[in-house]
Order: sequence, then C-alpha cells, then structure tokens
Amino acid sequence: MPEVILTGAAGRIEGRYSPGKKENAPIALILHPHPKAGGHMNNPVAVQLYHLFMKRGFAVLRFNFRGVGRSQGEFDSGLGELADAASALDWLQANNPAATQTWVAGYQFGAYIGMQLLMRRPETDGFISVSPPTNMYDFSFLAPCPASGLFLHGENDTIVPPNEVERVVAKLRTQKGITIDYEVVPGANHFWVDKLTEVETRVGNYLDKRLEAEPA
Repeated sequence: MPEVILTGAAGRIEGRYSPGKKENAPIALILHPHPKAGGHMNNPVAVQLYHLFMKRGFAVLRFNFRGVGRSQGEFDSGLGELADAASALDWLQANNPAATQTWVAGYQFGAYIGMQLLMRRPETDGFISVSPPTNMYDFSFLAPCPASGLFLHGENDTIVPPNEVERVVAKLRTQKGITIDYEVVPGANHFWVDKLTEVETRVGNYLDKRLEAEPA
C-alpha cells in the first residue's frame, strides 16, 4: 500500500495506491467524507471500499482532498475537491493505460464528488455511492446518469434520511440503459458504527455480480 504524492491544481495531493494484479487490471478511485467534518482517506468506510476493490485485483487509489493531511490547499466547497478527484483519476489512468474498467466509489461528501466526476468522465463503468448526502447537495446534475451503480444507505441515518436518497434513485431508475441498485441496511446509521461488515458484504456482492456479468 505505497504512499504516493500526486500533483493537483492546489499543489501536492497525498494518496495511497495499490497496483493491480495484472497489467490490464481495472482501476478504482476512492473518495473520502467531508473534510470539514473530520473526513480523510483513512476513514474506515473509505478504507473498506479500498480493500474491496484491491481484493478483486483492481489498481486502487485513495487520497486526501486539498487541505487534508499532507495535501496542500484549502477546502473549496466541492469545486476544488472535484478538481482534486479529476487529477487523481488522471494519475490513475496514466499509470494504468491498459485498464479494462474504471470505477469511482465514495462515502458521504465523497459520494457527492464521485457522482459529479462520473458526469465528467463518461468512460466510467460503475460507481459505489455510500450514504450520499442527497439532502445537502443538489444531485439533479445526474441527468442522465452515465453508468450503472450501487447506492448503499443506512436505515437509521438521521443525517440523510433514506427517503431523500430514494427520491434521487427513483429519478435515475427512469433512465434507459443503466441499472441503479439501491440497498438500505437495517440498523445502520450515517457513520456505519458496528456495520462495516455490511458495507463489506453488500458492496462485495455487488462488485462480484457486476464483474461476473462484465469480466474486467
């Protein structure tokens, strides 16, 4: 899990990178929760997502948004963070030019940034969106959503009530050509306290299903 330093619009970006098992391994970018709420790349959910892709042979990168850890710059209300994510994906693609698939996975604020990145990178094949803050940010930019993916949410999430996510999912499901999976985990809150195994199981099962249907 070597440390890597990337160059972004605000300067240095600190990351952790796991190379793929094959030269043409698929790639995955992992995005962490809100920097102003203590979010960083070593958040347990972000690390869990990182390992789920790593175990399946992906080349995986997680990194700190600007102003977090050793990444330079200051919080930029999402605009700069989207630029950071784009720089990170550029780096991942440059280091894996033969990659067969591209995935983006994010938790909370990272899910919001990830979905925006998805709209700007049509080559993306799939996404994982854990606890997306659909009541805090406008997700109407997903028109149309360019890839199939999974929304995973906690039934007891009081910060982002499940019905707020269902509203977005219902809209996306009217589109043709993509499939949106939506799973609500009983007993799970916004922070997945004591429920990390559910993230592992449900995201893992989803990835296995997709990779079986579309081998990377």
